[in-house]
Amino acid sequence: MSLRTSRPVRAGQYLALLCYLVFLAFPFLWLISTAFKPAPELGSLHPTWIPENPTLDNFRQAFDEQPLLRAAANSLIAALSAGVIAVLIATPMAYVMARHRSRLSTAATGWVVVSQAFPFVLLIIPLFLVLKNLHLINTLWGLIMVYVVWALPFALWMLVGYVRAVPPELEEAAAVDGAGRLRTLVSVTAPLLAPGIVATALFAFITAWNEFFFALVLLKTPEKQTLPVVLTHFLGAEGASDLGPLAAAAFLATLPSLVLFAVIQRRITGGMLAGAVKS
Repeated sequence: MSLRTSRPVRAGQYLALLCYLVFLAFPFLWLISTAFKPAPELGSLHPTWIPENPTLDNFRQAFDEQPLLRAAANSLIAALSAGVIAVLIATPMAYVMARHRSRLSTAATGWVVVSQAFPFVLLIIPLFLVLKNLHLINTLWGLIMVYVVWALPFALWMLVGYVRAVPPELEEAAAVDGAGRLRTLVSVTAPLLAPGIVATALFAFITAWNEFFFALVLLKTPEKQTLPVVLTHFLGAEGASDLGPLAAAAFLATLPSLVLFAVIQRRITGGMLAGAVKS
């Protein structure tokens, strides 16, 4: 039986894909449109896609009303630290899980997958108590610890797939030359894992950059708050919002994630596919 898809079926697939892309792009395109609209157009009963009189006043007002630069700096510190630390911890763990298969490693892999299903609300109380005992409430380091723990399961899952894609024969050749396990990991395996390590670190960065719930609960001082939390300050009482500045600030906050994801999307897909292949 031929595996080639008929033209009508393929046309239907492309149409479905186009509709899905439009569905995904609609909120972001509307956000961009709103960010550049003046106040009269924002209150219009007949909104348009393209602003009739585009303006930058919403961006100026957003920076005047809220400390966006300070919040962005806090988010950057937390996200970068979480990405680097998560990769440093996950890389040797993934190597052991991929190279030394046993019931324990299989159970650990299953636990990694299951842990991703835990809701935030289930974790926040024990996390809060632990951080309180460590005197890390309302500190960026406490938030970084939470982000690292939250990113580790997926980082492990991604890196295990990359490690399994590295031929064991290369490590065996290094062992014949007298290299130990640590030397083999650093000199042979790690360079081949570089694309996966970069993709995993950037994924952890994006996750931490966009995270809201943990930052809202754990950070109380305005000077420590991250960008997603500061964006909520544009919302007033009873659901009222300063729509123009909010859209402008949200647009700026979204750009780093979009740019990074556009850069690493192929590597992330490659890591996922590698993790799905049995070696």
